[in-house]
Amino acid sequence: MQPIISITDLTKTYASGVQALKRVDLEIYQGEILALLGPNGAGKTTLIGIVCGLVTPTTGRVQADGYDIIRDYRMARSKIGLVPQELATDMFETVWETVNLSRGLFGLAPDHDYVEKVLRDLSLWDKRKSEIMALSGGMKRRLMIAKALAHEPEILFLDEPTAGVDVELRRDMWDMVRRLREDGTTIILTTHYIEEAEEMADRIGVINKGEMILVEDKATLMKQLGKKQLVLQLQEPMEKVPDELERWQLSLVEDGRQLLYTFDTHDEHKGISSLLKNMGELGINYTDLNTDQSSLEEIFVELVKDRS
Repeated sequence: MQPIISITDLTKTYASGVQALKRVDLEIYQGEILALLGPNGAGKTTLIGIVCGLVTPTTGRVQADGYDIIRDYRMARSKIGLVPQELATDMFETVWETVNLSRGLFGLAPDHDYVEKVLRDLSLWDKRKSEIMALSGGMKRRLMIAKALAHEPEILFLDEPTAGVDVELRRDMWDMVRRLREDGTTIILTTHYIEEAEEMADRIGVINKGEMILVEDKATLMKQLGKKQLVLQLQEPMEKVPDELERWQLSLVEDGRQLLYTFDTHDEHKGISSLLKNMGELGINYTDLNTDQSSLEEIFVELVKDRS
């Protein structure tokens, strides 16, 4: 499959000497949602800035739908919509005016029906005559998305799209992002909310200290790197794990009332039945057991820790 965005050997070193990106290679495909995760200062915003033509790379090449982001800047940029972290717009314009202006900046003719659809999809139609300064924080965030969609881009970058919005609005915006993807829009989002990536993304990219650690299908990532934990609620507290159970590398918690067994998700049944059998032979009884699977947040923390 031909990628809609192709990033090859991309680096960025600022005049201060800070190397923000270190030879990043990345391909993003039509109609997918890619979540870009990384701690503050990892290089996420620099990467987005380069693809959107706002930051000049030191080396490397970026293509958007086959157009070089430097050589074919206008065509490449017309394919891309950007929702930045900061809310930057004229506070005295109305919602209707600012979205139409954004469309005109890309040389497109006015299209009342399209702009109306965008505003309705984002629950902004009733606010179309309102000045931006009168909108709530959540409505301003929706407006930034409307502006980014005004020129009908095929690719949409969302840089921390739900920062500072409440849980209900965040859910509404997730639904909106899914609808955009269903319409064929390719979406790349950065987020500090790991559950946001876990909820929406098809693939996960992890960047740290300017390096792309990995890019992987979400389900594959969680299967390969996730862990499961068997939690046994003991009938009687234990002071230490018996030597006979040493090979399972068990842990005692809750003042000896719980026994924990951590194992790989792709090998989840290995040894559990024999563990329970040996516990029975040793007279160790339990009143309850359950399993917990590691979340994407735990996987992310481990990946970043390993590369620190």
